[in-house]
Amino acid sequence: MTAELSSIIDFIRYGASRFSAAGLTFGHSHDNPIDEATHLVLASLHLPPDIPPAYGAGRLTAEERERVLGLIERRVEERLPVAYLVGETWFAGMKFKSDRRALVPRSPIAELIESGFAPWLDGRHVERALDLCTGSGCIGIAMAEYHPHWQVDIVDISEEALSLARENIAFQHLDERVEAIRSDLFAALAGRRYDLIVSNPPYVTEDEYAALPGEYSHEPKLGLTSGEDGLDICLRILDQAADHLTEDGLLIVEVGESERALAELLPEVPFVWIEFKVGPMGVFALERRELVEHGQAIRAAATARR
Repeated sequence: MTAELSSIIDFIRYGASRFSAAGLTFGHSHDNPIDEATHLVLASLHLPPDIPPAYGAGRLTAEERERVLGLIERRVEERLPVAYLVGETWFAGMKFKSDRRALVPRSPIAELIESGFAPWLDGRHVERALDLCTGSGCIGIAMAEYHPHWQVDIVDISEEALSLARENIAFQHLDERVEAIRSDLFAALAGRRYDLIVSNPPYVTEDEYAALPGEYSHEPKLGLTSGEDGLDICLRILDQAADHLTEDGLLIVEVGESERALAELLPEVPFVWIEFKVGPMGVFALERRELVEHGQAIRAAATARR
């Protein structure tokens, strides 16, 4: 049957059909089988995602056919995310290395980076920024790429994740402006203050994790789960962030589906829930002064988790 396939577009169409028929879950950078198949085929052929349409008629060699078909079948049989199969993915318009050492890069924060964090940083001076719970390093590295005058620290507790992040720093030639630091949140950052702290921490509840499709089982659980309501790590960030923000500093954190639980737990805190092109995505912004003003309530909620 597959002997009839010859062109790039043939293999993209075939892959999309196989993925749909197999009932795969799409949640790692793509939300549909066509985009996922396109990623797999083009990356395995070492072609960029913005390849001109005319190249779709290009024919694959016998070796390329075998490689692409093998990856399509692995995607179906093993439920491996495409990014892990091909070793790369795209975030905020940039290519990143991706493997099982860290979650596949994905976050609505990419939209904020591409827009220059407007209007949140309008008129605000930024010299130093922090990407907390960095994983592959995608958020912090993209911030540095889009803002050449920023110095960026990227932090994670996982040495495996940081080894991948360091590879991505070198891959993007940002060694002079991005520093990877192993730390349990702020523990190793004594004396460091930032104008902007951005975090996409673990926020999946234990019940949600148990119900996740097989694709997510290949990712490190450490990067996904955060207690019964998904807020254990977020509360620690809220409790400690003010000590590491400059006077007019800003905190931006993604909590996904745990948004409602956080708003109910701390109703007095004036979280600003950011609207994205596709709508709300569970990402809030808070000023340092607001963290200080409501520090007692935040501290009480965080302490109750210990």
